[in-house]
Amino acid sequence: MFQLIPAIDLIGGQCVRLTQGDYAQKKVYHSDPLEIAKEFEGAGIQRLHLVDLDGAKAKKIVNAHVLERIAHGTNLHIDFGGGVQSDEMIDIAFSAGAKQITAGSIAVRQPELVRAWLKKYGADKIILGADAHNEQIAVSGWQENSNISIYDFLKDYCAVGVKYVISTDVAKDGLLQGPSFDLYEKIQAQEPELQLIASGGVACLDDLYRLRDMNIFGVIVGKAFYEGRISLAELATFAKESAC
Repeated sequence: MFQLIPAIDLIGGQCVRLTQGDYAQKKVYHSDPLEIAKEFEGAGIQRLHLVDLDGAKAKKIVNAHVLERIAHGTNLHIDFGGGVQSDEMIDIAFSAGAKQITAGSIAVRQPELVRAWLKKYGADKIILGADAHNEQIAVSGWQENSNISIYDFLKDYCAVGVKYVISTDVAKDGLLQGPSFDLYEKIQAQEPELQLIASGGVACLDDLYRLRDMNIFGVIVGKAFYEGRISLAELATFAKESAC
């Protein structure tokens, strides 16, 4: 079943979106993320990608209270990222209601820690964040290029049990110019067993159908919804069709 995963990005407890990870290009869409989450759930959507942008900047979770409100106020399966950089922070995320956490920059900087999390919590609980720029892993909110090939990065983590990955092409994110289909095809070819979640660039409903036809695990939708390019009703129809 193809997974439609709307995104809520948090700054100051509000629902926002950035363009290409630039905090200077911030737009606030809603003051209460729980209300948005309830709208998604009401449309028949089952999952949510929740990102603590304050936490990503502070390198520790800042918006745990928002995660807790959404987890208690809905039945959405929440994957949470941003600021999960230590054993203490991952415990906070799971205690607040996250079903999965996304390990992004920490997976580059401290691979031994992420491997320990895989052993402790299991591969179903940890999503690898593999954000790329020119097919190299980008870290620190996309401000740095690690010079690590995304394909080598994924191969190494698949060897230690990673099952899920969210991959964003930094050049596409927030621009509404379409996803990086070629990148996802290459990842699939090299790691066919990986549960791949596409993120970034979705501009219209056709993009969702094209990604679904690629037989990947799912897609994250953000700006296209918030900017009215894809309506809640269209997401609801797509979610229902994808569940069949």
